Amino acid sequence: MLIIPAIDLLGGKVVRLKKGDMDKFTVYSDNPLKTAEKFQLMGVKRLHIVDLDGAKQGKSVNFDIIKDIVRYTDMEIEVGGGIRNHERASAYFELGINYIILGTVAVKNPGLTKSMASDFPDKIILGLDARNGILSSEGWYENSKLSVEELLDEYSEYPFNSVIYTDILRDGMLQGINYDLTRRVAENSPFGVIASGGFKSNADIFQLKKLKNVIGCIVGRAYYEGLVDIKTLVKEEY
Repeated sequence: MLIIPAIDLLGGKVVRLKKGDMDKFTVYSDNPLKTAEKFQLMGVKRLHIVDLDGAKQGKSVNFDIIKDIVRYTDMEIEVGGGIRNHERASAYFELGINYIILGTVAVKNPGLTKSMASDFPDKIILGLDARNGILSSEGWYENSKLSVEELLDEYSEYPFNSVIYTDILRDGMLQGINYDLTRRVAENSPFGVIASGGFKSNADIFQLKKLKNVIGCIVGRAYYEGLVDIKTLVKEEY
């Protein structure tokens, strides 16, 4: 199972939010590149980057910072936040990004999402951000009426790489992962699932590894607060 550290970018800084609220954030670094380089030294194979400014504004804002991380590190990188068209997706792939994450577009524009999956097979990750199983979009500010299962069914026959399932109510709260909902998503997903939201210890991640079809987990605040040891997790290949 992949251990995927998160770098969330807001105002050019590395931050973590609580429940996706951009007014409730903690700054952990003024230097995103240095943070990424630290993860590489720990043996991390893949990095998760979210352009929070981009998610809110509907366009890529921290593109140059992400460009530097690609240039100076060798990890696989997945990027989300503000990717709303083919042009921006192409720009990221030309930059050297391995995977892009579609969240808002996946909820609001199925036609475009399917087209992008067909144009970039095995390069698109579906970002399923949900409260109590119901999807949100626009940087988690808008709630839809779609369930996670409905969206998975909509896209089941298209060549997506995987899905990231984030429990918004747990995200950044250090309360432990929502094991039951994650298991339900994994059981119903035609794609491998990357879990996100609420990790508080190495034990959470060890428990997650027992779930079938969970291929990775995204670790954010728990690492920055010193509650999980990324180096150990990667070394022991949980």
